[in-house]
Amino acid sequence: MTVIEFDGVPFDPVGTAAVRGASAAMHESSAFRESSAVRESPEMYESSAVRESQAVNESPAVHENSAVHERLAVHRSPAARQTSAGHETPRMHEPPAVQEVATSTAVAKARPQTPGPLTEIRSGVVAAHRAALTAQVALQRAIWQRAVHPQVPGTDHGHGGPSISGARIAAAPEWTFKPLARTTRTSLDRTALARLTEGDVADVFGYRRSGVESVARLAAAGPLVLTDVVAIELRGGTGNGRLVAHFDGDTRTAAVQAAEVFALFTGMQLCLSRSTLVSEPGTTESRTGTVEFVVREIDLVPRPHVTGTATIAGSAPLEVTVTVTEPAGAGVGPGAAVPGLLLNEFHMTHLARGDQAIAMGHEFAEYTGVRATRLPTGGLLLVDRVIEFDGARGKLDAATYRTEYDSPADSWYYGDTANESMPHFVYMETSLQAALLMGYYAGPTLTQPGVTLSLRNLGGTATVLRQVDLRDKTIEQTSRLLSTTILPGSSLQNFDYTLSVDGEPFYTGETMFGYFSDEALANQTGLDAGRSVPTWLDEHPQATRTIDVAARRADPDARLCARRTLALIDRIDVVDGGGKYGAGYLHSLREIDPADWYFARHFHLDPVIPGSLGVESVIHAIQEWMLDAGFADTIGAPVFRIPSDIAFSWRYRGQFLPTDATVRLEAHIKEIRRGASGVTVIADGSLWKPGLRIYELVDLAIELGEREERP
Repeated sequence: MTVIEFDGVPFDPVGTAAVRGASAAMHESSAFRESSAVRESPEMYESSAVRESQAVNESPAVHENSAVHERLAVHRSPAARQTSAGHETPRMHEPPAVQEVATSTAVAKARPQTPGPLTEIRSGVVAAHRAALTAQVALQRAIWQRAVHPQVPGTDHGHGGPSISGARIAAAPEWTFKPLARTTRTSLDRTALARLTEGDVADVFGYRRSGVESVARLAAAGPLVLTDVVAIELRGGTGNGRLVAHFDGDTRTAAVQAAEVFALFTGMQLCLSRSTLVSEPGTTESRTGTVEFVVREIDLVPRPHVTGTATIAGSAPLEVTVTVTEPAGAGVGPGAAVPGLLLNEFHMTHLARGDQAIAMGHEFAEYTGVRATRLPTGGLLLVDRVIEFDGARGKLDAATYRTEYDSPADSWYYGDTANESMPHFVYMETSLQAALLMGYYAGPTLTQPGVTLSLRNLGGTATVLRQVDLRDKTIEQTSRLLSTTILPGSSLQNFDYTLSVDGEPFYTGETMFGYFSDEALANQTGLDAGRSVPTWLDEHPQATRTIDVAARRADPDARLCARRTLALIDRIDVVDGGGKYGAGYLHSLREIDPADWYFARHFHLDPVIPGSLGVESVIHAIQEWMLDAGFADTIGAPVFRIPSDIAFSWRYRGQFLPTDATVRLEAHIKEIRRGASGVTVIADGSLWKPGLRIYELVDLAIELGEREERP
């Protein structure tokens, strides 16, 4: 396994043989990249548009790639090289790709030309023919895209990717409740309602879960008064849900039964085997009418419940709460809520912001209500269930476990990312959360009673094995706790992990987590032993040009743009041909707002910016630079992806707090690879809090290619 360095000291729980193997692999990989760069020729980088135009006409003057030529005219002209202050930027070293195009263009123009009427006519005919072909290709592509991606009225067309059926769907807001089950039912007739009163929930809504004995039923406390449900909207009302039904009978009973139907619709009873639905009793008046139930709160803490307002014409609004309750005397802790399942969504939510004794067991009761190790909450909670656990409480040297995370197609991050599928930070978060979950369950913090310990990720490596669309997929997370080292005021745990879908691995990596006391957190020295290390731009002061990301994001029609919760950068300062590798340098500075959404999610009572979002912000800078450089210009339907088979590594030695003033990042373009699948950019990066460099990223890779339709 790869050795992860902690504050300058190699930490190897396996042995020196593994260290030597990892080191050799790293050197071999570096040598391979260098030799590949030597072998690649400019001919390999010709775009398909250039090759096709060469087949049409042999004249070098006609063969110039107009898209590339225009891009160079825009980005390399004096006007485009001005700084934000309006001063002209000195011409910097051009990136290799730009040099190649500019050189070939200059050579072509230097060739002797023989102007004449026949030549002009031939050139005009060829140009017209090319324009007609371009228009025809564009029309055919538009027709093809409409056929493959039919747009659904009322959905978000610009940002969410295609669902499994091929249609684009609207992404849910980050803060919304994630149902425990999904159903296509949006209305119920009297027969379906009657079946719900008999407990036939699985057949009515079409979902089941192994191990759960479902006995919850509609209208258990009295007669059924709903006659039909005309609409069930998961995100209706104020965003938490809405149900409209007809009824004949007591109005309060109708309101309660509407809430019960919505609870069953979202699968809340699946948290607790043999659970029932409970509400406050009461009666009002008997009549026939329509009830609209708008969900105000839906949550799994302290018990799964739905609270909302029922409106009936001619009656005062009714506040109703329906709670999912376990059988009297039944346990709800690890392994007790559902037979054969150690932990589920109910426990994850409690670990994130509820009762840690319910989540982890009675030994963890002292951590409830205080700052302690927790999972993220809300839309950043990215692990759902523990399926298998081969380990034991107090055994800290080894354990193997398998967890799951459901990734619905309407998840907020699919709607907010510029990626074709899942954004990079979710790959990181879901794998790391699965690892830390059972490492914490093993009990490293229990070895230091009375000490407040906060969890922080310290670094790791990860590789995408294959590209896969993860919408509406259940991700299986197989993790191993390799070792635990207990130190005064802290503990270190080392893991490896693999993510799979449909039985096939697609992501693998290693990581280290640390549990730190308040004193240890207060004395962090960053990546450079407490020294204030300048950025590359500070050491090489020069004029820059600016990419205005915020302005592009303000355009609702702008493609390949991260938005809303993933609007992580606003502007980028670029030095063309700059950076450690002479291929380009990016710099961005953003002010921290203590009200930023992720502080409330990561973590409860211990707010810090997720390290994975720091990585994501560097990715966004590189993506915006790739678009600005024109890499998408010759791609008909461009999409961003995480390329496969490129190992990425990171180190964290600090945290961004709400009280920190700024996040500063830089990226050094390291390599530009062109191939059949598109363009891949590899970069190294760093992030600073004021006065301290705390994140280091190596071989962060982004692919820009043609959209491929997958089954």
